Amino acid sequence: MASERVERRLAAILAADVAGYSRLMGADEEGTLAALKSLRKSLIDLKIEQHHGRMVKTTGDGALVEFGSAVDAVRCAMDIQRAMAERNAEISEDRRIEFRIGINVGDIIIEDDDIFGDGVNIAARLEGIARPGGICISDDSYRQVRGKLDAEFEDTGEQELKNIARPVRVYHVQIGGGGEAGSASAPTLPDKPSIAVLPFQNMSGDPEQDYFADGVVEDIITGLSRLKWLFVIARNSTFVYKGQTVDVKKVGRELGVRYVLEGSVRKGGNRVRLTGQLIDAATGAHVWADRYDGALDDIFELQDQITASVIGVVEPSLRQAEIERAKRKRPDSLDAYDLYLRALPLAYANTPADGREALVLLEEALRLDPTYASAHGIAAWCHEQLYNRTGFRDEDKSAALRHAAAAIAHGADDATALCFAGFAVAMVALDHEAGISAIDRSLALNNSYATGFAYSAIIRAFAGQYESAIEHALRAIRLNPLDPMGSHPYLAQAFAYLPLGRFEDAAAAAAKAIQLNPKFSIAHALHVIALARAGRMEPARAAAVRLLEVMPDFNIEKIIWFPYAQRDVVVDMVEAASRAGIPG
Repeated sequence: MASERVERRLAAILAADVAGYSRLMGADEEGTLAALKSLRKSLIDLKIEQHHGRMVKTTGDGALVEFGSAVDAVRCAMDIQRAMAERNAEISEDRRIEFRIGINVGDIIIEDDDIFGDGVNIAARLEGIARPGGICISDDSYRQVRGKLDAEFEDTGEQELKNIARPVRVYHVQIGGGGEAGSASAPTLPDKPSIAVLPFQNMSGDPEQDYFADGVVEDIITGLSRLKWLFVIARNSTFVYKGQTVDVKKVGRELGVRYVLEGSVRKGGNRVRLTGQLIDAATGAHVWADRYDGALDDIFELQDQITASVIGVVEPSLRQAEIERAKRKRPDSLDAYDLYLRALPLAYANTPADGREALVLLEEALRLDPTYASAHGIAAWCHEQLYNRTGFRDEDKSAALRHAAAAIAHGADDATALCFAGFAVAMVALDHEAGISAIDRSLALNNSYATGFAYSAIIRAFAGQYESAIEHALRAIRLNPLDPMGSHPYLAQAFAYLPLGRFEDAAAAAAKAIQLNPKFSIAHALHVIALARAGRMEPARAAAVRLLEVMPDFNIEKIIWFPYAQRDVVVDMVEAASRAGIPG
């Protein structure tokens, strides 16, 4: 028997539901149902008809509508959300009805006036991640409507949607002349990464331990607030959720943040355990999770340690999440911050070719924002790397110092800018004192800055402050062993161990730096030198071969460059490198 032919067509699908429907029904079931009925009759049905849509079906709190045009679907959604924002302005927050709307263009199956298929499923999932009063549309919808509506679109990149096989690029609709759709009660996302730290749950069974959990959270909020590039919600706003079971996506929408940090504290005997997890509020995906254990001998010192550890790990985790978000954005929608984020992984790769590519992005970012201190700092660092690793060219030296000066001038309260500017000054101008001064100011702004401690360790090693260099390197590793710049504290240890005669320790530290970044030629060179100084010539020669595979033009001149204040240290290094087979 021949199978019955399935009817298909391409359509724009609008899915809508009521945000907080269960709460509204619990507070006033009859009033909520009456209000929804009135809204449908006086607004929803009229707008759908006006924009040539067809109501496919309704549920208790939702609706599914078919349009022949994506422009009609989005225009209808915008009109509904504008009208709802005006109505809600006169209604208390706890009684407002706010719709979330998702729109997708796709192939659908028609059966008995109902519609099915991925085109419908994607619209429903988009509605689920829309903000209250907001509109989410798919990339397919965006291509149909861009330039045709009085609206702007926030590109949030590709999102993993539940039960949808492939990621979908998602856009939030921002309505011209009226702010974001339905923004009367849902704040828009800031123009930089944003986070809310929720009250940590006290798992101890002892209400008196609440003060400890609350103190940890307050310190974390204070520490994160020192990061200039991060928007942090104040304690008074997040502590309204204390004692509640929260929906992280809902918190993100209500507070207007991209990330939420939550956790718990459990005390037992003389031990305490803290757990934390960082969540992308738009998708519910975990960005980072960890736990910390400690003794309660000095509860306030432990609190400080926990706070520093959480901040040290959360900062690079947020950076990486933001880098991934920027990678997903369309090239024609990049702003200075996105360009800066795209440059970071190239700069961190620590090769001349990647550094030059990073500088193209950074220069474009600085063209858009000439006072962007962090971009100046990373640009100074890239030029410093090129200067010291590709022939000591005057143009790289002058560019490094120019960007460093701009970073310091515009970044008095920017830990990243001061750190990389200070490093560039120390390594290009060989002014250790000025470099350490800038990095110390960076660490005063953020005393949980792992990269700052790593670069402080390197400069202090060159300045002859070997013990403090090792201490700062260990501090960097303790703060964040998974830092994308994680090879640098081990490099700093190797630089400090060699003058102290701790050759095996230096070799081990250099090997760890290589493990974290196999392309890092300086780490390979230190490994060669440490092995040779330890009298292990066969492994030293093998390490020299690997070095030249990574950087074929590496030679003794690049070791002579090592800017130790005590030049006799370099003489010993050169002699060891020569014996191991590094060319002159």
